[in-house]
Amino acid sequence: MVKEITVLSGKGGTGKTTVTAALAVLTKKTVLTDCDVDAPDLHMLLKPEILETQEFKASRVAVINQDACVQCGKCEEHCRFGAITKQVVDSILCEGCGVCVYICPVAAIELEKRVSGYAFISKTKYGPMSHALLNPGEENSGKLVSLVRKNAKMVAEKENCELIINDGPPGIGCPVIASVGGADIGLIVVEPTLSGIHDMERALGLLNHFKIPALVCVNKYDINEENTQRIVNFCASNGVEVVGKIPFDSIVTESMVAGKPIVEYASKSKVSQAIKELWELALEKIQLTGLAKV
Repeated sequence: MVKEITVLSGKGGTGKTTVTAALAVLTKKTVLTDCDVDAPDLHMLLKPEILETQEFKASRVAVINQDACVQCGKCEEHCRFGAITKQVVDSILCEGCGVCVYICPVAAIELEKRVSGYAFISKTKYGPMSHALLNPGEENSGKLVSLVRKNAKMVAEKENCELIINDGPPGIGCPVIASVGGADIGLIVVEPTLSGIHDMERALGLLNHFKIPALVCVNKYDINEENTQRIVNFCASNGVEVVGKIPFDSIVTESMVAGKPIVEYASKSKVSQAIKELWELALEKIQLTGLAKV
């Protein structure tokens, strides 16, 4: 069976995508996904070549049949979003609630599905990749995340891959729930700050709710070793293993500017060595040690 690891953080800016891109370099027989469909950025490091594009239709917009419309104005009167003016629908303001359809006395209005974003299946030098992009202002990102994961599993079966690595979205909302449901392990990347610790606890609570085993990696652990120790103590008291501590190094920023994963840009750096060690431990936990390239 294909194993699945979701990298999450509880908040943005902890280095989750940087770690995920590094893990992509260190493994074989792996499918990669970017589940942050609202603001994807994994592609900037992995540089995927798109093979397939799929329209994602999740929202609806009201459409008025002008030939059938009797100009009664009831739709404009009852639209609480102000999306209808003189029997013309503003597709940006329309929320697809359906009140106008219900209130129209001559059934001149219908709700039509519209394209809310796109899902992609791509190839990278590190393996296949499933990712997506939600159009600005659109909703139902959780459904698009589910589609990304579904495509990843399809590719994994087709390509005979043994592991899927999901770069999860920040926070603990619907897209995050969609990215962790059914995963084998959740790897939380946390920074040693008060907000980082707070949101790590929320992410652990989410994984615990869905009964998904959790591992923790402390990124830039040496910028505040007192908070790092707080993280270690909290994890120990809650039966969660800290599998890695990644030091701060400006070479990570250099690698991002160069558009390369850190373990490829500077394979001998302390950061790269720390990521390699944490990945070996994570693969042991998921019982897929044969996938490591290191």
